[in-house]
Amino acid sequence: MHTNTVSSEQSPGFQALGIHSAFLKILDSRGITRPTPIQHQAIPLALEGKDLIGIAQTGTGKTFAFGFPMLQRLAAGKKRALVILPTRELAYQVEEALQPFASALQIRMAVFVGGASMHLQRQMIKRGNPRILIATPGRLNDHLERRTVTLKEVEILVLDEADRMLDMGFKPQIDRILSYVPRTRQTLLFSATMPQDIVKLATDQMHLPLRIEVAPAGTAAAKIEQELLIVRQQDKQALLQSLLRECAGQVLVFSRTKHGAKKITRALNEGNVRAAEIHANRSLVQRRSALEGFKKGVHRVLVATDIASRGIDVTDIALVINYDLPDDPSDYVHRIGRTGRAERAGKAISFATPTQAGSIRDIERLIRAPLHRRQHASIPPIPMEQKASATAHPRRSAGRSHPRSSGHTRFRQDPRRSQRRR
Repeated sequence: MHTNTVSSEQSPGFQALGIHSAFLKILDSRGITRPTPIQHQAIPLALEGKDLIGIAQTGTGKTFAFGFPMLQRLAAGKKRALVILPTRELAYQVEEALQPFASALQIRMAVFVGGASMHLQRQMIKRGNPRILIATPGRLNDHLERRTVTLKEVEILVLDEADRMLDMGFKPQIDRILSYVPRTRQTLLFSATMPQDIVKLATDQMHLPLRIEVAPAGTAAAKIEQELLIVRQQDKQALLQSLLRECAGQVLVFSRTKHGAKKITRALNEGNVRAAEIHANRSLVQRRSALEGFKKGVHRVLVATDIASRGIDVTDIALVINYDLPDDPSDYVHRIGRTGRAERAGKAISFATPTQAGSIRDIERLIRAPLHRRQHASIPPIPMEQKASATAHPRRSAGRSHPRSSGHTRFRQDPRRSQRRR
């Protein structure tokens, strides 16, 4: 497997990459003139039909990196493409991003996700003749089992956020989907990290893949200012309110649990802060409504669980707050990547309780940098003996049921339980 590591400096314009003139007009109308590093490297190779593994942190433009070559290659033939993603939000995000470019080439798309009508999805296949199917693994398998869709004509397969899909327990479903897709195809795999499971998937399913890595796996965006506040659990809500008064823009707040997200949202609304929530207990309609309201400024704060850490594409999020530290350190990178998108500056503030020294250390090991600690005036300082206790028991971290020796270690969940939750 050949690897290229790319700098973000001196990327040529989109025209030099060989993309369609209709795409250039749309990009120019939006003031987008310079490709991101992953786009710069991936687009020419994907246009040649190569199998690719793209490793890039979230918010770096992976959708266009696979979307432009996919659309152009489909326009030159009559076959189809399949894009598989872990969550409903990501599926709709990809459709929204590619729609103007697909329309320019008269290529139709269809989205198959859980929570939406199976009947309407069958109608899209029968009447719309979509050339691109964007799907989550569970719903696509439902259609395959009912024989309402065929993948025999798929010549381009995209696995986006592949590491996330494996973490969510989708491997058996992905294996089943791959058994329906022709072996002779182009496969484009994109991921923010490169665990061994991804290496095995690439070895088994790809033909001489080229690996493109634009930043070390686990690297956070360079322009995101990161801070850490040590706070007691009972003081978190007051601290959150104080930070919201200090920050002028839109804020994304991450909770570790669905119950926590609901509780935080209710408290914010009672405090006259317009807030909405996204988590697995919300219906597809509720989740899409919350996200749209956040994008349009109807809601100033969006409270989410990790189901949304890679599914929120809002350009101007001023601040990400980790109300709870994530169970998996790699989710920290994806959470904070919701700010500082498209090379903009951003800020992320994380709350940690006095017993979470081990979780902090895991995150710092993964991002290869210390988190800047500071004390906030709105909360009382933590007594030194509590800080000492945290150091003495680094693995006794809140919200963690198993010890971890490395920030790259991942815990597997029961696939059925994981899929039910989502």
